[in-house]
Amino acid sequence: MDIAIIIIYTLALLVIFLYSLAQLNLLLNYLKSRKQTDTSPKYDFSKAEEIPTVTIQLPVYNEMYVMDRLLNNIALLEYPKDKLEIQVLDDSTDESAQRTAAHIERLKATGLDIKHICRTNRTGFKAGALKEGLAIAKGEFIAIFDADFLPGAAWLQQTVPYFIDANIGVVQTRWGHINREYSMLTKIQAFALDFHFTMEQVGRNFKDHFINFNGTAGIWRKTCIEDAGNWQGDTLTEDLDLSYRAQLKKWKFKYLEDVETPAELPIIISAARSQQFRWNKGAAENFQKLYWKLLKDKTVPFKTKFHSFFHLLNSSMFLLVLLVAVLSVPILYIKNNNPMFSWYFNVIAGFALSTVIFFFCYWHTFKNIHGKGFWNFIEFIKMFFTFFSIAMGFSVHNSMAVLEGHFGKKSEFVRTPKFNVELLKDSWKDNKYITKNISGNTIIEALLMGYFGFALYSAFVLQDFGLFLFHIMLFLGFGFVFFKSITSKL
Repeated sequence: MDIAIIIIYTLALLVIFLYSLAQLNLLLNYLKSRKQTDTSPKYDFSKAEEIPTVTIQLPVYNEMYVMDRLLNNIALLEYPKDKLEIQVLDDSTDESAQRTAAHIERLKATGLDIKHICRTNRTGFKAGALKEGLAIAKGEFIAIFDADFLPGAAWLQQTVPYFIDANIGVVQTRWGHINREYSMLTKIQAFALDFHFTMEQVGRNFKDHFINFNGTAGIWRKTCIEDAGNWQGDTLTEDLDLSYRAQLKKWKFKYLEDVETPAELPIIISAARSQQFRWNKGAAENFQKLYWKLLKDKTVPFKTKFHSFFHLLNSSMFLLVLLVAVLSVPILYIKNNNPMFSWYFNVIAGFALSTVIFFFCYWHTFKNIHGKGFWNFIEFIKMFFTFFSIAMGFSVHNSMAVLEGHFGKKSEFVRTPKFNVELLKDSWKDNKYITKNISGNTIIEALLMGYFGFALYSAFVLQDFGLFLFHIMLFLGFGFVFFKSITSKL
């Protein structure tokens, strides 16, 4: 049994280490990209004949709290009205649909070409709505915004010009966060998303590795969507699915780090859970659907296949982290009860280099957004350990999502409730979309908090503090997720 535990523990650490090397390579790509000036050709919008027609799609479902904000913001986009169409793809089943219809009529009166498209069912969920709207879209290019996104007035002028290159199928922008400072939960979500939208997206795009349209705050060439097989609703992350199919068809993606599109982060843990579940399960579903096709494609370079492997398995790292965490306690006892293994544990301690690599990767992202300096570095250290503690606290929930994705269990597309809350004084308690059910995973998280409390006790009993910091992070992470999950239901 001891040997089996050691082997599984080592293999999990090895895969995590390989993942960290992939991240290190992306960091090197990112640093190289910052030394180059973008000389991409662009449409000249000073010439009216070069301005193409654009359709904006707003896929919404029961978004009562943010619809007015969304529509008012989209109406401010600076683009010739005769070249702009707006589709509100409204699958709502509550009173928000009527309110949205009234608001759209008021916008129409200003001369805006805006349509309210309502389906009688949610077939295909968001993918189904986008596909139905695409069939009647006037635009050569299709911009997509979720209900909580607030593009700047010049957003179309900053993105559409790049499509002068006929090979570009997508232009994706970086997400910003209007409520980053709301709570510790929003801060750690922003910390993680900043890493993805800075180092990962740039690092992949710079070397022409596959990246993903992020479901919103980006714009597609209509013919690219159609050529890649159109929107499909058989995974929970239809954006990742279409992105890979388009790139397998040799379409290029353009990522714009300097164009920020602000959005609202989930402010309560149940909302963050639903979003995390969808993203993590969808990534696993897409690995099963697409990776083997990509692997067999002889025109795709090995390095792109390597990065795509870890890109699509990114969410599966939660499963490995949970496995390492749970096995770390018996490993502590095996190490101390079997001195003959001491040399081996000294060797695998080298896998701690993974943490060092992640530390430097996240620091480069953090300093590019918040700046350098001693106090910013201290703030980063606090955020780094807080983020990884809470991320490990989410590992049970996310691992369940990953397993469902890999084993093909289908589930409904569960939207992330929006709040239109930016300040602590703003109340969210009366939000009608909040579920009051307590997940069974919450009980497991409580048990794991106790389990890692026992691990901390064991360190003193065995006088072995090699894993003490790791176990403190696990104890605090599972404790945070458990107590936040309980209190958000009260």
